[in-house]
Amino acid sequence: MGDIMVIQFATLDGVVSDPDGRGGTSYGGWAFRYGSGPVADDKFRLGERMEQGVQLYGRRTWEAFSKVWPGRDSEYAKLMNRVPKRVATSTGIDAEAWENSAAIDGDPVSWAVREREVRDVVVIGSLSLVRALAAADAVDEYRLITFPVAVGEGDRLFQQGEFRFTQVEQVDAAVYTVLRRASE
Repeated sequence: MGDIMVIQFATLDGVVSDPDGRGGTSYGGWAFRYGSGPVADDKFRLGERMEQGVQLYGRRTWEAFSKVWPGRDSEYAKLMNRVPKRVATSTGIDAEAWENSAAIDGDPVSWAVREREVRDVVVIGSLSLVRALAAADAVDEYRLITFPVAVGEGDRLFQQGEFRFTQVEQVDAAVYTVLRRASE
């Protein structure tokens, strides 16, 4: 049995939207104000869980990643390209754009809950998908990289749920935090 794990970049005031500035918001790009160090490699400490699990994306996040990751050749990029990726979408995807990608048939929350019975499901970005999983009380763990900036506006990650801190440590200019379900 696995976990459904959400990994996100966040600001001090809890904003997770537009970390790279691609959304064109006035506050966007906050994740790269401190260089690429905090966002490079496996800062979320997924290790074997990433290699043996499956990544789950919303369509927009997957489309953005599918334009970036296939062209990279670091060891971490090779891993990102190699692992299985599933996409929650009602419009479909071009699975050829990023190797080992496929769209999910049906409800992504039900799919993730079923999939967690056999392996870890790592949800990357994809706030609307994360909110649907959280509303179904299906998220087991949040792993956050928190950047030393407050942007004052934007979409925030947490709206409900009780989680406890299990790990906190500095990662370059940012802070890595793990929160687990309070009942565990």
